[in-house]
Amino acid sequence: MKTFIQGLLLVLLFGACKVGKSYKGVDLPIPSAYNAALEEKQQAGVDSINTLDLQKAGDANLKWWSFFEDPLLDTLIRTSLRYNRNVNIAAERLIQNRYALRIQNAEMLPKVGLQVSADRGNFLFNQIGETNELFIAGSGLNWEIDFWGRLRNLSDAARYNLLSSEHGLKSLQLSLITDVATTYFNWLQSLEELEIAERNFALRDSMHQIILARFEKGIIQQTDVEQSNILKNIAAGSVPKFRRKSVQLENALNFLVGRNPRRLPKGHYLPELRSEIDLNQFLPVDLLKNRPDIIKAEFQLMAQNAQVRAAIASRLPIISLNATLGIITDEFQQWDLTNPLWNIGGQLMGPLFFWGQLKRRVDIEQSKEYQQLFAYENTVLNALREMEDIKVGISTMNQELIAAGERKKSALSAQFLSGERYSQGVTSYLEVLESQRQAFDAELALVQVRQALLSLYIQFYKAAGGGPLEEN
Repeated sequence: MKTFIQGLLLVLLFGACKVGKSYKGVDLPIPSAYNAALEEKQQAGVDSINTLDLQKAGDANLKWWSFFEDPLLDTLIRTSLRYNRNVNIAAERLIQNRYALRIQNAEMLPKVGLQVSADRGNFLFNQIGETNELFIAGSGLNWEIDFWGRLRNLSDAARYNLLSSEHGLKSLQLSLITDVATTYFNWLQSLEELEIAERNFALRDSMHQIILARFEKGIIQQTDVEQSNILKNIAAGSVPKFRRKSVQLENALNFLVGRNPRRLPKGHYLPELRSEIDLNQFLPVDLLKNRPDIIKAEFQLMAQNAQVRAAIASRLPIISLNATLGIITDEFQQWDLTNPLWNIGGQLMGPLFFWGQLKRRVDIEQSKEYQQLFAYENTVLNALREMEDIKVGISTMNQELIAAGERKKSALSAQFLSGERYSQGVTSYLEVLESQRQAFDAELALVQVRQALLSLYIQFYKAAGGGPLEEN
């Protein structure tokens, strides 16, 4: 027995090794800065970075929406994070992976089972004789010694899958916050568009009544009346269009929040952005540290690397221990240790001729690892593209916002002046019609540009993985 125990300890000592190549990280060429932040015709330098050298934060601030200081938006986002069904599905997937890790870890421990049997007959122990009874109660132990690290690699894969699902949940939460905020600002835009349409309809209807009165007095021709009526009905048609849009966006918000359609409180307007927002607070390398989808993709790669090592270990012999301890008796009333039942042994079982099946399974797992590597690199490339697009988008959209503001100012002034000129009989009604049309379009255009700029800022924080906010 002493020799057996010593041999067991020796096996366990050597069992600490793992076959296969451990995960070495990914070498990536990462720009030192964003091209959108450089002068025209300048090109950002490139640094070679290994992902194992980076501290994965993955805990970037998801509460960046508080930057807009909107209580309704704050309530909608907090409610969506609690009740949105897709987030709840992802949370359940996380729980499943946590249980899967516990199951896989338990594979490395001895398994103990219970067996109770009762037999009566004249054929016991493969012998024919008198009728007898036989009762057995005992437990069995089976323990696979993880000599080559197969079970530990499978445990590593389960752990990396758990970490991947954790960051997958964060990625989904970040996307949900972005969707809620974007839809909310689209809804605010529709309310402002509806207000503009109603105001313009009221103005054109009032003007139409004046035109009718002047026509009845014979001052103007019927052509002016018809043109005025056309303009009034164009404005009238815009009112239900924007009302429909606002209600549909309300319904979309309620869906994202995870509740039945309901009316939302009015009275909000698109917020004015502060000009001191720092768009250069993130460097390209920060994406590898903060973006949950990138961190998720790398953990998936690490999990597949562990699967490769487990597949390599499955080609090697399996060493296991087994033992039985129990009681055997031929009288049900007599259960004692006078007739103990026990055994202890070991087993080595390995493949001999499998005609390349196990090697092909290793090849398949290695191919999957390459797939995960390409998927990870693709995720990083897409993140860099998104940030470049958003940065240049914000820069150019700010220029559009200035132009749209000047356009609205001039269009409203022209509308007023043309009305005065028409009242004095200096110009035709065609000039009034055109100035009113341009003023209406200019007001709508300014609201649309403001909303587009807000959406770009929302996309900026999503593309950066959340991130720190400046102090108010």
